[in-house]
Amino acid sequence: MPKARKPPQSKPQQLLVEGKNDRHVIWALCQQYQLPETFSVEVPQEEGREGSTEGVEALLNGLPERLKAENLRTLGIVVDADRNLSGRWQSLKDKLSSIGYRDIPQSPPPEGWVCTPSDPYLPRVGVWLMPNNQLPGMLEDFVAYLIPPGDTLHPKAEAILQEIEQAGLNRYTLTHHPKALIHTWLAWQKTPAMPMGQAITAQVLRCDCPIALIFIEWLKHLFELIARSAE
Repeated sequence: MPKARKPPQSKPQQLLVEGKNDRHVIWALCQQYQLPETFSVEVPQEEGREGSTEGVEALLNGLPERLKAENLRTLGIVVDADRNLSGRWQSLKDKLSSIGYRDIPQSPPPEGWVCTPSDPYLPRVGVWLMPNNQLPGMLEDFVAYLIPPGDTLHPKAEAILQEIEQAGLNRYTLTHHPKALIHTWLAWQKTPAMPMGQAITAQVLRCDCPIALIFIEWLKHLFELIARSAE
């Protein structure tokens, strides 16, 4: 197993994510909802034989060390459920239980999980499983929910991907179908191939849909936030 990289001097409030795309999407949503910048969004890395890597394993492996940071007050965790939501939740539950967290639910709450432990030496912690704590999937599934209702290109992108998959022409794995779908759809916009975070900022993707509202409420609950007043 690669050795987890020791995290730098931690900020009091942190949100850990798997990769840079997650960070840019969350930054864009926070900006749209005018959340105060009281927490950092960080991509944990670990050192291996082939250099540093990031992703869910790097995030999980670094949790014990990160949670020991003296000035850490709140830690949020956003990871993909991938194909096995219950398995991903169990791995997080096992990791947090081993650190000392108790009363972790058997399954993730639809609104995301937040825990204020009775142990004063443990920071407040929260978990969100992409896309919505209830279904298997990933960041790109979450972002697909932000496509405006009634959009005419969305079903066409889905139909084309299904056509090439049925013909065996796809060079991506079926697990990555959601990635292919959202990036195909983005490639057909007025500004082609806009990154997901930029598409939220440009309002090509909508941030007022239910899944985005629930996610923002989870962030506000976790970090005890009050949105800034619009100027």
